Amino acid sequence: MNDKQLQKVSKALDTFKIETASWAFADSGTRFGQFYQDAAAIDTPDKLADAGQVHQFTGCCPTVAVHVLWDFNKGEDPKAIAKVAAKHGVSIGAINPNVFQDQAYKYGSFGNPDPASRKQALQHVIDSIEIGKAVKSQIVSLWFADGSNYPGQANIRQRKKWFEECLKKAHEKLGPKQLMLIEYKPFEPAFYHTDIGDWGMSYVLSKKTGPKAKVLVDTGHHFQSQNIEQIVAWLLDEDMLGGFHFNDRRYADDDLTLGSIDPYQIFRIFHEILYFGFESKKMPSIAYMIDQSHIDKPKIEAMIQTVMMAQELFAKAALVDHEKLRVLQTRCEQVDAEEILRRAFFTDVTPALVEWRKKKKLAANPLLAFRESGYEARVAKERKARRQK
Repeated sequence: MNDKQLQKVSKALDTFKIETASWAFADSGTRFGQFYQDAAAIDTPDKLADAGQVHQFTGCCPTVAVHVLWDFNKGEDPKAIAKVAAKHGVSIGAINPNVFQDQAYKYGSFGNPDPASRKQALQHVIDSIEIGKAVKSQIVSLWFADGSNYPGQANIRQRKKWFEECLKKAHEKLGPKQLMLIEYKPFEPAFYHTDIGDWGMSYVLSKKTGPKAKVLVDTGHHFQSQNIEQIVAWLLDEDMLGGFHFNDRRYADDDLTLGSIDPYQIFRIFHEILYFGFESKKMPSIAYMIDQSHIDKPKIEAMIQTVMMAQELFAKAALVDHEKLRVLQTRCEQVDAEEILRRAFFTDVTPALVEWRKKKKLAANPLLAFRESGYEARVAKERKARRQK
């Protein structure tokens, strides 16, 4: 790599922050069972301590997304959790309400035919917004499991109206700096229809909800062969791309580690974002977050591996020659235009990453440095003893 390329990568990495998720550090599994790890986090302080390790070794994960029901005990002062986060060198990021576990949500939350269930869901979201204000979080991230399993079961249009009504009421409670991100998913757990089934539905609801609502793209929430970077390009052009939940998948919403199956897809997504920034002369404000289920991988190692992959792919995307690409696209020279992307993707950016980490006083290989720290062995011993009490 030449000096110009090194500078481009360094500049891009300086702007790239990615949020970890508290639940990724705890024991997880599939619908068939849960698999345990001695080093997995037991409670919220454990999760924040582990997230602090990821940030310490990677230098680009200063915030942690939290799930309200999983991370805040009833009656607990949210500021106390924020203080624990600060102790470990991180802060609270996106607030994620939970409107899918309670028995009241058997037939939905915001789309439930039962007014009491809708009221309960709305109040929980409003309470989550207030938690966000208390911990100075600027993101409220909404995912709904709402839908139906059989034809004729639900009035789809009426459920849409209920969603509009509840989202607007929640939007009214947002603080001046808070943003509402509305996620979508084509199926699971609802298998006939999902109330927010794709990016278009999320876009329509966001536009109707208010100016502080935008679309959240989860890379696992698409049908096979979906062109996610096209969705990203459209949302960027409409100024409606609020954030990402990053993971990878082989079949459906597998929540595999980022880039483990198709790193070129993530590269193409980053390319669209950086190309938009080049053409508009301003990089968009996007909340990047990792949403993965480390079923059998060591939790912290899997997260560090993911962050390193995200940095690598972002660095590669930063090497795309936008000036040249724009000319080639105008001339419809598709072979040479594609080669611009391919050359960037296949460039070894390791020297640039090592140089950037050296500048930030980080280890050249964060994953190796974490292993050598002995942190996982220490907490595994301590947490195993706590579980046995």
